[in-house]
Amino acid sequence: MKFIYLPKEKVAEIPKTPGVYSFWSQNKNLLYIGKAGNLRNRAKTHFAQPNYRDNLFIEQVKKIGYIKTDSEIEALLLESALIKELSPKYNVMWKDGKNYFFILITKESFPRVVVTHQKQMEGTYIGPFVDGKAVKHVLRSLRKAFPYYTKKHEKKLCQYCHLGLCPGPEPNREEYKKNIKNLTAILRGKRISVLKTLRNHMWQASKDQDFEQAGKLRDQLEHIEIIFSHAKIFRPDHEKALVHWTATEKDLQKIFKTKKRISRIEAYDISNTQGKESTSSMPVFIHGMPAKDQYRKFKIRNTGSPNDFAMLHETITRRLRHTEWPYPDIMIIDGGKGQLSSMLRAIRECNTKQANQILVAAIAKKNNELFFPGNPAPLFLKDTPQSVFNLILHIRDEAHRFAITYHRKLRKKQLLPR
Repeated sequence: MKFIYLPKEKVAEIPKTPGVYSFWSQNKNLLYIGKAGNLRNRAKTHFAQPNYRDNLFIEQVKKIGYIKTDSEIEALLLESALIKELSPKYNVMWKDGKNYFFILITKESFPRVVVTHQKQMEGTYIGPFVDGKAVKHVLRSLRKAFPYYTKKHEKKLCQYCHLGLCPGPEPNREEYKKNIKNLTAILRGKRISVLKTLRNHMWQASKDQDFEQAGKLRDQLEHIEIIFSHAKIFRPDHEKALVHWTATEKDLQKIFKTKKRISRIEAYDISNTQGKESTSSMPVFIHGMPAKDQYRKFKIRNTGSPNDFAMLHETITRRLRHTEWPYPDIMIIDGGKGQLSSMLRAIRECNTKQANQILVAAIAKKNNELFFPGNPAPLFLKDTPQSVFNLILHIRDEAHRFAITYHRKLRKKQLLPR
């Protein structure tokens, strides 16, 4: 399979089918490979709604490549094969060996099928895979066609035996090995070859009047066709965020030293040119995902010489007056100790119980330091759990993007002839 290439300006011409896409620089360097249930929409999202990771390379993108697949499962398997073969720069940067997912087929008399991060056991490894949830979904689906072990089996039937997902305590060794061989081939992208082999075996069993075996092979064929035709394994970003939010929330509670539930996070950033056309932004994140319908922007009234502290104080004061907007659980500002002090002063002046319960922090760009009230020593973002690191950088970059976009709009308006 080969990529079909388009200039990035023609992203709207990419088909709306499952598949794999790639981003390339001017010098034909491969930047990133991804998968999607809808190639056009996913590729567009990188440019229209870039996250903090996209911002590292999106300006370098000159060309987009894509390969259509017949299903989301094939897209997942192809993405894995291409990442392994081509090692795109930014896929490698974000995922080291222990963070990728691999499917392990153990080297045992009755091999087990296991999803793992580590290559510590002897056996066959298939991968790497980026999306662990999708991999597990695929394996659960394929288990209907090829029952397999995930752990050593007891002498009695287990719950998976009753569901037809486990070969039982005393399977036929040769039949089990054939199932594992076919499962491995499908996971390596050789579905067509497996289907052809199963059909040939089914017709031969029928010719030999072994109708029980022919029926088993027919059922396997039907399962595979249904799985690859209808399986939806790529969940929307908001669903993924909800799955991961519980763990992220616990990490945030530890960092902010609180037991209160955390849902809504707001961030603030200032943008101006020598104090002129000053603006501030307020992106909103709920359960770790941008809630763009709740974003707000402010045109700073206190104009004149640039004074970030005063402009931030004005922003927070005006925001807190909007009691019709839900108050956040956490406020994060772009800056250091001085900006943090300005925000705290605005909160105190608001003088309400609800405002005083808001958790606050400031993030300084230079070293990605987090500052908290009453703690002179910063917390380096790199020392936080990965979920918090990703979230706060995303929030900070979104605040900056939103602020500077509004500022440029005002400047452009100011330059228009009157």
